[in-house]
Amino acid sequence: MATDWFRVMLTHYAETAAGLAHQLRDAHIDHDAFEMLLRPCTLERCSATCCYDGVYLSEEEARGVEWLVDKERGRFVEYGLKLPQKVVETVRNGMSQKTAVRVAEPDELACDFPNHFNKTRCVFLDSLGRCGIQSLCMEDGLGEWYLKPLTCWIHPVVILPAGRQRTRPVITLVNAVNDPQKKDDYPGFASCTHCGREDAGGQVAWKVLEKELRALGELAGRDIYGELSAPTIDY
Repeated sequence: MATDWFRVMLTHYAETAAGLAHQLRDAHIDHDAFEMLLRPCTLERCSATCCYDGVYLSEEEARGVEWLVDKERGRFVEYGLKLPQKVVETVRNGMSQKTAVRVAEPDELACDFPNHFNKTRCVFLDSLGRCGIQSLCMEDGLGEWYLKPLTCWIHPVVILPAGRQRTRPVITLVNAVNDPQKKDDYPGFASCTHCGREDAGGQVAWKVLEKELRALGELAGRDIYGELSAPTIDY
């Protein structure tokens, strides 16, 4: 049965969204990066590869996910999920929180699953790679992303914060060369997932990611998609 304890909005995580919106309003858009060719995300092809390690959470999101499971654990069981008692775990020496993961079954992984990714799955994924949180949102008419952590649904879009290397935040996509997660023994994250990997048979990224870019624009009060799709003016 659908519940009525949420208002229909873009996201439940108002504090987290406000922090992101603050960055987005002042951010430089990396137009060149969004000309990269991508294929649209399909579970049949990727089997939710990007969810292999769960997702890092803000304090607000961690509280929200735990509250949601406490309130709706029975519905997650109906979706075929076997959630552990603790669905949020503390990592990085207590500095961060993320959703828990489970061992992946061999038939749950994409045929080209990256070798450097652990063979694990976010505990909110069912055997077909569908997100239980997203299923609940859609069943309740809340919009598919309302209760999902923001980092989940903006992927593969990256917002690089201002700092020593840049005076303004940057809205961008990463590639195999500049992936910020790339290390000597780890070739990268976003650039190695299906929806973030360059594909000569794809379309320009700003078209493929229209839904995500429009949602980010709604958060920021800025037409991010319009800025990316506007025609080039030749003076």
